[in-house]
Amino acid sequence: MTRVGNLFLWSSCLFSSLLSAQSFTIEQALSAPFSSQLTAAPTHGSFAWVTNLQGRRNLWVATKNSDSDSYSTSQLTKFTEDDGIEIGDIAWTPDAGAVVYVCGGDFEFPERPAPNPALLSGGVDQQIWMVSTRGGEPRKLAEGRAPAVSPAGDALAYLLKGQIWTISLQDSSAKPEQILHTRGSLSSLLWSPDGKALAFVSDRGDHSFIGLYIPETKTLRYLDPGTDHDGYPAWRPDSKSIAFVRIPYSKHDVLFGPKRTGLPWSIRVMDVETGKGHEIWRAKEGRGSIFHEAQGKGQLIWSGNASIVFPWEGDGWLHLYSVAVNGTEATLLTPGEFEVDSVASKRDGTSIVFSSNQNDIDRRHVWEMKGAIGRAVELTHGEGIETAPVPSSDGESVAVMRSDARVPIRPAVIRARGELQDLEPQALPAAFPSASFVLPQQVILSSADGMRIHGQLFLPKNAGDGHRHPAVVFFHGGSRRQMLLGWHPMEYYSNAYGMNQYLASLGYIVLSVNYRSGIGYGEEFREALNYGATGASEFNDVLGAGLYLGSRPDVDAAHIGVWGGSYGGYLTALALARASDMFAAGADMHGVHDWNLELGNWLPAYDPAADPEAARTAWNSSPLSSVSTWRSPVLLIQGDDDRNVQFSQTVQLAEALRKQKVSVEELVFPDEIHDFLLHRDWIAAYSASAKFFEQHLK
Repeated sequence: MTRVGNLFLWSSCLFSSLLSAQSFTIEQALSAPFSSQLTAAPTHGSFAWVTNLQGRRNLWVATKNSDSDSYSTSQLTKFTEDDGIEIGDIAWTPDAGAVVYVCGGDFEFPERPAPNPALLSGGVDQQIWMVSTRGGEPRKLAEGRAPAVSPAGDALAYLLKGQIWTISLQDSSAKPEQILHTRGSLSSLLWSPDGKALAFVSDRGDHSFIGLYIPETKTLRYLDPGTDHDGYPAWRPDSKSIAFVRIPYSKHDVLFGPKRTGLPWSIRVMDVETGKGHEIWRAKEGRGSIFHEAQGKGQLIWSGNASIVFPWEGDGWLHLYSVAVNGTEATLLTPGEFEVDSVASKRDGTSIVFSSNQNDIDRRHVWEMKGAIGRAVELTHGEGIETAPVPSSDGESVAVMRSDARVPIRPAVIRARGELQDLEPQALPAAFPSASFVLPQQVILSSADGMRIHGQLFLPKNAGDGHRHPAVVFFHGGSRRQMLLGWHPMEYYSNAYGMNQYLASLGYIVLSVNYRSGIGYGEEFREALNYGATGASEFNDVLGAGLYLGSRPDVDAAHIGVWGGSYGGYLTALALARASDMFAAGADMHGVHDWNLELGNWLPAYDPAADPEAARTAWNSSPLSSVSTWRSPVLLIQGDDDRNVQFSQTVQLAEALRKQKVSVEELVFPDEIHDFLLHRDWIAAYSASAKFFEQHLK
């Protein structure tokens, strides 16, 4: 048989293998609801969360039954369209009788115009609504965002057009009132426990203040104002003091590059009555001098009135520490080579719950610590993922967001011996193919420069048939992210996990790579030398992934593809630009192609001419600088209302590749943002990517 005949037979066999391996569609893989924003009620032990079911976002609540430990779950809103309108900023009324929430707008860039990817003729507004937990129609309260219900439940403070407004919750005919006319970009509205004062953060660009407004006297003052960035306010339980984090200003802040040391950050406590404050703790110089936050609503947790628990990387790992208000030395609470992820405390301050990757570095589990210096006790374990713990108001239970390799993230309550009871067990659609998913395997590979890199390997069910299979490498975005051995707790990466499962069902061997500059593996890994715009050292991990797959006897080294979004799109483009001989095709979703352009997106005053050497390094770290060696075909995907990565990044790359005679396909979503708001756009993007790989990786 001729070479052409052999190629035809090989292609036909491979195509048949791909078809026989497929057991579900991408629509089915992404058909399950994605839940987020789990929030505990201030009383009655209830919980609320948002569920996105194929683009239909709704607010749910679980109420504890009085006669048992079980919960009754109900849907509070009735949205029925995939319209791209998000729900967020959940806040409870003090009696747990109602939930306040925000509909519409951009929750990542709240001062930007509301996105409208569904092209709704009436546009989209950002509005605050309230709905009773007993049912009934929601009531619109005002235009705005970031609602904060007063402890008495009689008023709501919120943000609108950069200012603080209030509205009465007792009088349904009340009109909104602007209570301040002040400078800065405001955030972090926080009522004092006694309801007599409202704290907030005022960001002034190169510095920020902690503001304090007293409704009774209608007075505003700023606490210990200076030239630093003050933030993360936390009220003492007796309302007499406010603790906050002070981060020194740095003229040479590095974006998309390592920052291991700087002027040390500190914790300060201010007396509300006198306005006098003092520093209670300061980070040491060197390691840990740069503040790195944990997940959760706040960074400082009062343990009673006498001590504060906070996150710090003093030993190179993000851990919890405790410091007394009248002391200066901090006590390490969570020692070991792991990272604390999400932190919350019980309302009475008697214990803290947190998730971490202790003893299971590529998953998350939940731990509890009694008091400010107690020993952490593991609440969950096993092959699942549990994160974002929230203690109930009655202190009798802890709710978490949980997932595993086969079922996406959903709310659950921790029972005895770590057993988990789902709060929404009926939510999975009948067609959801959980039984058809493969179990990803942990792999640790060597990058081109010898660094150990973690990843997840998805082997198709026919991987052991003795044939060589096409393969695909996936790079997550961020880069401050970590893919896990199961469905991800962030929606963007949950979708990506579903796509990797779908590609495995098509017969591809899929490798998801946790490259350097990501989280989960310590400060040195996250702040890797020369990463991103300072040298693109992650390219060593790109090469390591390709070499690892190429060395496997079940992989066809001539047919390895690459895909990723955002920072993963950057690495996809870098792989194709510098190693087209290794990567045969790629799907680049809203990737960065010129670092100097991207730096200007986040720093409007950025001027490459101010530091030509740094600008030259940023250019040499960009895929566009290596476009002359780009040969492999690429699929470019982006929404043109992207606020994270300029659409011009894709425009310029497409032009450069066409001049190079490189095969370029495009999929553009008008008025869509970075993290696609429309479910149908995710389906379209992934379907196009799968079709593209089918064409080029046979």
